[in-house]
Formats: sequence, structure tokens, C-alpha cells
Amino acid sequence: MRALAEFVMKDRRSAIIAVLLLGLVPMLNLLSPVIVGLTMLRKGWNEALTLLVWALLPIGAYAYIGDVVPLILLLGVMLLAAALRQTQSWEISLLGAVLVGLSVEAYLLVVPELLDVLFRQLDVYMATNGIEGLPIEELRATLTSFLGATYGMLAALLLILARWMQAALYNPGGFRLEFHSLRIGSKTALLLVGFMLAANFGLLPPSWVIYSSVPLLFSGAALVHGVVGIKKLPGAVLAVFYAVLLLPVVMQGVVLLALMDSWYDFRSRLSSKT
Repeated sequence: MRALAEFVMKDRRSAIIAVLLLGLVPMLNLLSPVIVGLTMLRKGWNEALTLLVWALLPIGAYAYIGDVVPLILLLGVMLLAAALRQTQSWEISLLGAVLVGLSVEAYLLVVPELLDVLFRQLDVYMATNGIEGLPIEELRATLTSFLGATYGMLAALLLILARWMQAALYNPGGFRLEFHSLRIGSKTALLLVGFMLAANFGLLPPSWVIYSSVPLLFSGAALVHGVVGIKKLPGAVLAVFYAVLLLPVVMQGVVLLALMDSWYDFRSRLSSKT
């Protein structure tokens, strides 16, 4: 990734070549938002918008044939990078990632054909195996929200990669310090808890529980990284952490830990004791 960062930052022509070629390849086209985000972080709006025009050629073609999600990620990551460049606040950027996820969910609701294929296959499977009584509509709504939240997290991860590439070239070691200090403030945490409670009581769609957890998951992961760094624990601790993170109970624990950290700031307390 560092080699890619060096190539695209060499000059405008190199960056254009990268977004054109990578944008044509499924999965690899996820690197186009990273390159545009890196350009935004380092060089600002003028250069990023110029590069965006070229990145839109292959990714716009995907959107034309029906896959708009890469386009949403491209625009979303660029705007998240602009917010991070302007505010230097990961808190604001992670809240912006929630909006990217909501945009993906809105698209899936407006264009349901993308999920129709999956659920037609599910109908065939149920009929073949004699399965009845599954709440298809509830399952569809849950899956739509889950996909939206997943793409919101992906947008945040792509922004993190762009920031890491920037630091690797121009501020070695800076990203580690920046990520270790990432923390959701108490006011924002209170807002997110309010969204969760409103969703649980039916005042907001249930999906808001998932979306409100996204910034807290990143804050919790940063807390774990920070504690490992402060205590000088082996890297295997982080490997185990990410290996079990997808377990629902662990994910819920990380969210709860991040909420507690919003008020108690565990890293500052540990640093002062150390």
C-alpha cells in the first residue's frame, strides 16, 4: 500500500492512471475511493475534484449498469476525507460514515431488485427443504440495514487506509498516535445512546441501533489499540481481539466499553499512572 501511495502522490498523471485501472476491476475498485481520499487529505479540493472526474469514468460505468454502491463509496470517502482535513476530528468523520451507510440502505430500498435475486434463491431453498414460516419481510429489512451499516464501516475503513497512507509518506508514526487517541466524546455518545433507545422504543427504525454502533465500534477498537500501546502488550493481543470481534457478544462489549470510555477516558488515566 505504501508503494501505491508513493505512485499516486508522485504526480497527477500517476494518480489518474491508478484510478482508471483500479476502477475497472471489481473489489480492486475499492482502492479508488482511497486514492481520491488520500489526494483530498494531502492536496485539498482542487486536486481531489480533478481526480474524482477521472475516477468516475470506470465507477460511473458500474453505476450505469446497476451497481451504484462503488459510486456511493467513492463520493462518501472523498467527503469524509474533506471533513477530516477540515476538522481534524475522527468523531465527525465517523458520524459521516453513518450517513454513507444510510445512503446505501436508501439505495437498496429504492432499487429492491438487487436483493430480489437473493430472496428468490432463498424461496427456492425453503421450498426444496420444506421450510415454512420464515418472516421474509423482517429478514429483508434486517439484511438491508445490515448491508448499509457494513458499507458505512467499509467507508470508515477506507478513510483510515487513506489516512494511514498519508502518514506513511509524510508523517511516519503519526497515524498510530492519532488512532490510539481516537475517542467518541460524551455528548456524541449520549446522542448515539438516544438514537439506540429511540429505536428500541419504536420511535426510530430498528436499524438505528446498528448505525449508532458504528462510531462506537471504531472508538472501542482504538481504545484497545491504545491500551495495548500504553501497556506495551504483545501484538498477539490485537490479533486475538480482531479474531473474536465478529462475535456478537464481543461486539456488544466493545460498544459498551467505548461508551464508558466517552466519560472515563481510560487511556488518559492509564497514561498518568504509567
